[in-house]
Amino acid sequence: MATYGGSNTNIGGSATAPDNYSGRHPVYRGIRRRKSSGKWVSEIREPRSPNRIWLGTFPTAEMAAVAYDVAAIALKGRDTDLNFPNSAASLPVPATSSPRDIQAAAASAAAAVGAAGDALLARREVHDQKSKLVSENLGFENNYEFMDEDLIFDMPNVLVNMAEGMLLSPPRFNLPDEDFAAAAEYTAYQNLWNYP
Repeated sequence: MATYGGSNTNIGGSATAPDNYSGRHPVYRGIRRRKSSGKWVSEIREPRSPNRIWLGTFPTAEMAAVAYDVAAIALKGRDTDLNFPNSAASLPVPATSSPRDIQAAAASAAAAVGAAGDALLARREVHDQKSKLVSENLGFENNYEFMDEDLIFDMPNVLVNMAEGMLLSPPRFNLPDEDFAAAAEYTAYQNLWNYP
């Protein structure tokens, strides 16, 4: 095993965990990564007790973090620090404060996050496939260049320009000079602002 820049790396290119591996997530609380499987586990300590409630093993850090949030609200109340404070109102509430009910609610919330992630991933894949088909049908290569549409269409000022256009008077029409009565009748039919 060779060491490059302080991290342990196998010659084959796969990274192994350093000797001081803690597994704790740098942002989310109440979760850690298993060294062997790479999956995320979540647990919470019961208030005023050395006991812990095991919440589960999850494939993503977000699923484990939302499971922790459900348990934290159930055990510590809504004023506790959460991983996702903006989604606290939409999380499931356990039927009781028993460990079994907390585990069930946490698993439900984690499953919902996992399903939402899967749906977003599937949607992204469908969008990528459609983009690829369109580009192939139109003969485009996969060289996508950034085009600043806001700059091209002057988007910040579009509504201002439209409003200014509505305030302008309609254009004046060329009136025949020969007959004043005919010119007045011609103007009456051509004036956009003249209502009966």
